[in-house]
Amino acid sequence: HNNWGCCATPDCAAISLCSSTKHAESLTKDILALCHISVNSNLSALDELFCPEEGTNYQEMLLEMTGQKTVPNVFINKTHLGGCDNTLKVRNKYGSLQQLLSGENEAYDYDLIVIGGGSGGLACSKESANLGKKVMVLDYVVPTPKGTSWGLGGTCVNVGCIPKKLMHQTALLSTAMQDARKFGWEFDETVKHNWNTMKEAVNNYIGSLNWGYRVALRDKNVNYVNAYAEFIEPHKIKATNKRGKETFYTAAKFILATGERPRYLGIPGDREYCITSDDLFSLSYCPGKTLVIGASYVALECGGFLAGLGLDVTVMVRSILLRGFDQDMANRAGEHMEEHGVKFLRKYVPVEELEAGTPGKLKVTAKSTETDEIIEGEYNTVLIAVGRDACTDKIGLDKAGVKVNPKNGKIPVNDEEQTNVPHIYAIGDILQDKWELTPVAIQAGKLLARRLYAGSKAKCDYVNVPTTVFTPLEYGACGLSEERATELYGQENIEVFHSLFWPLEFTLPNRDNNKCYAKIICNKLDNDRVIGFHYLGPNAGEVTQGFGAAMKCGATKEQLDGTIGIHPTCAEVRRQLC
Repeated sequence: HNNWGCCATPDCAAISLCSSTKHAESLTKDILALCHISVNSNLSALDELFCPEEGTNYQEMLLEMTGQKTVPNVFINKTHLGGCDNTLKVRNKYGSLQQLLSGENEAYDYDLIVIGGGSGGLACSKESANLGKKVMVLDYVVPTPKGTSWGLGGTCVNVGCIPKKLMHQTALLSTAMQDARKFGWEFDETVKHNWNTMKEAVNNYIGSLNWGYRVALRDKNVNYVNAYAEFIEPHKIKATNKRGKETFYTAAKFILATGERPRYLGIPGDREYCITSDDLFSLSYCPGKTLVIGASYVALECGGFLAGLGLDVTVMVRSILLRGFDQDMANRAGEHMEEHGVKFLRKYVPVEELEAGTPGKLKVTAKSTETDEIIEGEYNTVLIAVGRDACTDKIGLDKAGVKVNPKNGKIPVNDEEQTNVPHIYAIGDILQDKWELTPVAIQAGKLLARRLYAGSKAKCDYVNVPTTVFTPLEYGACGLSEERATELYGQENIEVFHSLFWPLEFTLPNRDNNKCYAKIICNKLDNDRVIGFHYLGPNAGEVTQGFGAAMKCGATKEQLDGTIGIHPTCAEVRRQLC
């Protein structure tokens, strides 16, 4: 009483039992077309193969194998797809059943293994699991020289964006308390900051995020393994857990999302006595008098909030601030920090320990980058923030055949995040010439999963990505720096509209008059289209986000001028740009 469709090949690729003639013909044609067998001849072969009297036996056998009583009951390459609806869903994902029929996943433990449990890796793994794939995530944090480690979630959650923003907010609250008296608040008691209270609150929140990520993976049926992954063959990895136990896994596809770790100086004493941002946010003691080595956004952000907590902070810079960012804006941010008590030196630094402790005392000997002058200083803590290195050198990429930039460990990919090895992809901070930002990794990971498993064509757009540096006076940016715009289009073909401003909330405390600043960079060759936006002031992230959307839509100066501002806000400085 059923319609049957079978691929009558020596190794039967698929059987379809269907109570609907329409569905039987649809699925059978799809399968048989791939096998170059006509529907009619195939059904004739099936009639000879099965006798009506055997129907009950076959039904009992299928029930035992699948737990499914209803028809259709579809298998492809030993994989049970289920009924008609599930089979059609699979076909619609791929446009056909070619991928499953080709048997490309047959020999592997997983459809996809994601190496790295940061924001990008988690986003990609969960999206792939949503699309019906068998997915594993491998994540392992190699402890810092100080022994610091953390849970699932990657740099951003554990030792980056999240704790950084919370500690930045702590420093802003100090400024708010100073301003409060000007707004009529009266309080006589001495106000002081407790490092451990802040640290414990921040770490407790991060712990809740770690747990939430593990639960989310479990709910999506993603197999999370806390082990260090290393390729031993193009489709095979070795996973080593913290006890040294080795387990081997294979997959049809791999996604590299290993992220980066802080770079050290390579001088005596750096690993023994110094810390990095990997250690700072869970430091068990107040760092005290601190030397920050570096001019990266990490250096300025950490130096800024430590100074905001009332600590003595010096930032040692080799050359320029915030390399790669607009230098006009970078210098303004640095000047504001200096005016508010952060000291700047331009030196190189060897370090030695004078006195152990928490904090101890460190002697720093530094040679000027400009003269032969040598200076010495004593600090409780030395924080190194001179950049980050891609975590790609110890995961066996050479055994998988993946090409890596030997200068920086970054991985070149095409516009679909595919490496030179077709079944291996990469996302996040390890990509060559791409943004090192959490939202970028998340977007790239989700879109990659949809291209691999849902037939999507959408690719991650790395142009006009908004970002914010959380210095004491926050710096938001989107698009080109003034230097880069000049290089691309020529000074004569760009026009910069800019303005200083004084936020209303700064007026009663009489603080930082005309220190906030904004500018847009326009391309005169393209109807004054905005190609760069830069903002220095409060709530930079919130302000910049809106301009990022406008620039993504191709906003021009005329369109910005025609947009009515919200008063009184910092974002309405756009109306003053001229």
